[in-house]
Amino acid sequence: MKQIAGLLAMVVILATWAVVAEAQQPKKVARIAFLFGLSPSVSRDRMEAFRQGLTELGYAEGKNIVIEYRWAAGKIERLPALMAELVRLNVDVIVTAGPSPTRSAKEATATIPIVMAWDYDPVGNGFVASLARPGGNITGLSTLAPEISGKQLELLKEILPKLSRVAVLGTSTVPGNAEALRATELAAKTLTVRLQYLDIRDPQEIEPAFEAARGGRAEAVLALASRVLFSQRTQIANLAVKRRLPVVYGDREHVEAGGLMTYGVSINDLFRRAATYVDKILKGAEPAELPVEQPTRFELVINLKTAMQIGLTIPPHVLARADRVIK
Repeated sequence: MKQIAGLLAMVVILATWAVVAEAQQPKKVARIAFLFGLSPSVSRDRMEAFRQGLTELGYAEGKNIVIEYRWAAGKIERLPALMAELVRLNVDVIVTAGPSPTRSAKEATATIPIVMAWDYDPVGNGFVASLARPGGNITGLSTLAPEISGKQLELLKEILPKLSRVAVLGTSTVPGNAEALRATELAAKTLTVRLQYLDIRDPQEIEPAFEAARGGRAEAVLALASRVLFSQRTQIANLAVKRRLPVVYGDREHVEAGGLMTYGVSINDLFRRAATYVDKILKGAEPAELPVEQPTRFELVINLKTAMQIGLTIPPHVLARADRVIK
């Protein structure tokens, strides 16, 4: 009996030592790469939304995660080199902020999991096989919601009840552009509004497009999602004010740059939700089996200063629905 008791005591002691030793072992710190096509100043809100999502899941930078940030500052040609640098760091997960960074990540690695914080059309861009079953090392979130452009046209009609002609700015080479245009056309029929589509593939085509809109007697403008239009958002806002044209956009950065109004997907919410993908992958989930999720939150932002500059009064019932009003 004494021998058995001694053996049991030894087992307990060894087990205790094992637990203590395991507790003393440093836990692995996950390394996350985050690639932006824009500059830190433009990306600040989105970056903070991602951090908030991680915090909500129990992560803290410097404790159990390290985030390697890289920014192309609008120079898309820098993305491949930045991505190659991140891959060399042997990161656990790569998070990308938009189609161009995702493409660079896809070309750089087929093994490191990639989480898209947002993308216009992941299937159309060739990043995933389908939204339900991505099938590779890429998953994440999509902004594809073509019905939004119809809602944007409805908003223009609310603030301009007699609206009959609208110029639509878009880039035909952008995945999702054709679907958004079809949704706009359907809404236009219901609202008895005539559309004038102006394809813009280069920044130099923006000013001529506004001239064409004036020639077509457009009373307002609807801007579809486009990297070209986004990169020239200040120029577009200035041209709209100069020609006293109300313009509705899909990204709030347009309004922050002086545009009139935006109604679209809450990109910050997508960045916050991207953290949940990172969490699942770090816990062993495979990107191929994580469905791409679509937007659930939308936001209306109105710039009253711009409205005053073009001599437009925004109806109180529209202002009351705004998530943010810039004065």
